[in-house]
Amino acid sequence: MKAEHAPLGGRHSALCVEEAEEAVQELRAALANVGITLPSLRLDPAMLAREAPCPLVELGGCSVDVDVAVRLTAALR
Repeated sequence: MKAEHAPLGGRHSALCVEEAEEAVQELRAALANVGITLPSLRLDPAMLAREAPCPLVELGGCSVDVDVAVRLTAALR
């Protein structure tokens, strides 16, 4: 209910964060469908702390096991 009374910029920022969270969940699910897990996949917390968040998705690193990088490359091809 508070979002209705928030300034346009606040609503826009909240929508951007919600869309970014959905994108991360969809990406996580798509990667899982091809057997890939990126444990550090998340929204960049530093961006979320800004007054007007502009979310960035951190893909993070993959394990030292080269297999994850190889499977990710194959899935993208």
